[in-house]
Amino acid sequence: MEQSAGDLLKSKGLRNTAPRRAILTALQGHPHSTASDLEMRIGASKSGSSGLSRQGLYNALEILTNAQLIRCFEPAGSPTLYELRVCDNHHHLVCRKCGVLEDVDCPIGVAPCLDPVESKGFAVDEAEITWWGLCAQCQETVAGS
Repeated sequence: MEQSAGDLLKSKGLRNTAPRRAILTALQGHPHSTASDLEMRIGASKSGSSGLSRQGLYNALEILTNAQLIRCFEPAGSPTLYELRVCDNHHHLVCRKCGVLEDVDCPIGVAPCLDPVESKGFAVDEAEITWWGLCAQCQETVAGS
């Protein structure tokens, strides 16, 4: 993260709170984290002993997502994942076997990179693409079986 968490919050007109800073910091180096991952990393608990309750964590995640400081996405069959990489129209590759997830740049760059056959009156401004397959390691495992 080039800017500090506090500077990012300020740039979006958000209050600079410890929970928000903790979430932004916890996502550094840990893209594609679930709320549970973040909860463990920052010490949020049901009892709130760390100062951040589970509901407080979810509230902060929603605020940060709405402010476009973090992005959330939900691969089929997986919990919601959060990442710091926002506003760049990238997509994801997911391994069907081990679940590894990788970012992949959009070849077109601008959103939406795909247009529906029929827009049905929608003003389409984004397309979210997830490619599914086997990662290189799982391909080797399958080939060796």
